[in-house]
Amino acid sequence: MNREELINQIKEKRSFLCIGLDTDIKKIPSYLLDNKDPIFEFNKQIIDATKDLCVAYKPNIAFYESMAESGWNSLQKTLAYIPKDIFTIADAKRGDIGNTSQMYARAFFENMNFDAITIAPYMGVDSVIPFLAFENKWAIILALTSNKGSLDFQQIKSEKGKQLFEQVLETSKNWGTDKNIMYVVGATRSEQLSEIRKTIPNHFLLVPGVGAQGGSLEEAAKYGMNDDCGILVNSSRGIIYAGDGIHFSEQAREEAKKLQHKMDFLLSEKGL
Repeated sequence: MNREELINQIKEKRSFLCIGLDTDIKKIPSYLLDNKDPIFEFNKQIIDATKDLCVAYKPNIAFYESMAESGWNSLQKTLAYIPKDIFTIADAKRGDIGNTSQMYARAFFENMNFDAITIAPYMGVDSVIPFLAFENKWAIILALTSNKGSLDFQQIKSEKGKQLFEQVLETSKNWGTDKNIMYVVGATRSEQLSEIRKTIPNHFLLVPGVGAQGGSLEEAAKYGMNDDCGILVNSSRGIIYAGDGIHFSEQAREEAKKLQHKMDFLLSEKGL
């Protein structure tokens, strides 16, 4: 999916919601375990309930890898079930030397046909470039994450006074364009979004941390939105585990609808 198509989806659905499919066999409603593929059945019901409210789905690859072959099969079926006009993100956090990254890119872009993949940039340009060789595909580079451990490295200052995540932004934005690179910036770091926007005013941001992690949607929008909207706000547990009984998908829809209503208002305030 290209940039224009993504922006059009945001405007048409009045939403910039990304739903994280962090599907844990130990957390899904117990009655689903009687299904041949309970993971896919859970995802299917979540998608059916929310596909008109979100513009992206983000399977967390670790949840599927943990189940070996059956997990990969569930992931493939989930991807095939997601409507083609919805942006898909492989939350895989890959990032290795060039020839290995080429294989990861082939796996997620050619074989699984994701639109985007999250990338750890620690190994530098040759770990990211292979993902940028695919037309209408996106590398989503980790910049400033919402976890507590981000303080260990991401905000360390160099002798020039630049924090590490700022150096990542300034360097990596030149590896591609705002048509094939996005950045992860956690909602719990929303106070820094306005400074980040000075460095990358036009790039899309993937903003996790709203909901279960306590991030503010309103602050993320206030400091992170640009003239094209420019943000995808992710909620995972707060939506997919809103309920744990036979009506879990209806409760997931209710939570997604609450966020979509707020997003509609925020887009209107921005004149979009």
